Amino acid sequence: MTTLQKDKIKGLFYGQAIGDALGVGSEFLSKKQVNVFYPNKLTTYSQIIRDSFRKQWKIGEWTDDTDQFLCICDSILKTKSVDEHAFAKELYAWAQESPVDIGITVYSVVSHPNFLENPYKCAKEVWEDSGREAAANGAIMRTSILGAYEFWDYEKVISNTKKIAKVTHWDPRCVGSSIITTLLIAKLINENKTLSLRDIIEIGDKYDNRMIYYIELATQNKISNLYLDEEGVIGYTLLALSAGLWAYFHAKDFESGLISVINEGGDADTNACIAGSILGAKFGYNSIPTHLIDGLKNKKLLEKKLNDFMKLL
Repeated sequence: MTTLQKDKIKGLFYGQAIGDALGVGSEFLSKKQVNVFYPNKLTTYSQIIRDSFRKQWKIGEWTDDTDQFLCICDSILKTKSVDEHAFAKELYAWAQESPVDIGITVYSVVSHPNFLENPYKCAKEVWEDSGREAAANGAIMRTSILGAYEFWDYEKVISNTKKIAKVTHWDPRCVGSSIITTLLIAKLINENKTLSLRDIIEIGDKYDNRMIYYIELATQNKISNLYLDEEGVIGYTLLALSAGLWAYFHAKDFESGLISVINEGGDADTNACIAGSILGAKFGYNSIPTHLIDGLKNKKLLEKKLNDFMKLL
């Protein structure tokens, strides 16, 4: 690997965790509420309000999004491969520890009595029980690491992402949005190049043509046009994808792009960990402000996982 590639992978890891930890500050708030609590924008961990919801995490601590990202990482480190059963085992063990937060879809699938034996069957059953409508953002929030593993082989990136997304999220929109994210990241790491809008639309259309609207929505200059805080939609995988793509298309640097996403409210930690992963891979670790790195509560753990992952690559 080149020095630039290493910097981008490190940027991905830290971008994920930073977006998650800072995004907690505006998670589940409307844009109007964000403006009230953070009149000068939320930009640092110390600003995060300590209401009953946010008190569940320490300042600078990431949430279930990055916990599951690290479950993927651990499964790769232990098996030296991407294996759905190995990930299911890590995810199950994590869920047994009673985490502060766990998504409805993930909880429903992991709680299935046959989850460890056949996670795909369980995920499909949960999806079918929803009327084939459940398309939450619990897969896209964790899979960015798969853009870094075997980043030089785009077909492997696609198959690896599909393997892990479908452990809990069977809907093609969940799979497709995760794959778009990991392919963007792989292209940035491998060639330091971006995918065009046309490329992204073609990928999305293979999985579900409803993705096209959200992909095109992300091209609008004003992030407010995405309505990331829209009630009843905030946990939708395609809305999370549009947040990440907006940052990908429009951000001039890591910090400004991430802050823009976070201050729109909604499912802000998930939107920000996706945007942060992409921006970290695009601009590199060295572009991330020091205060955002140093303020991470579990920085030593993240650094250890990163170093082990880099050694494996």
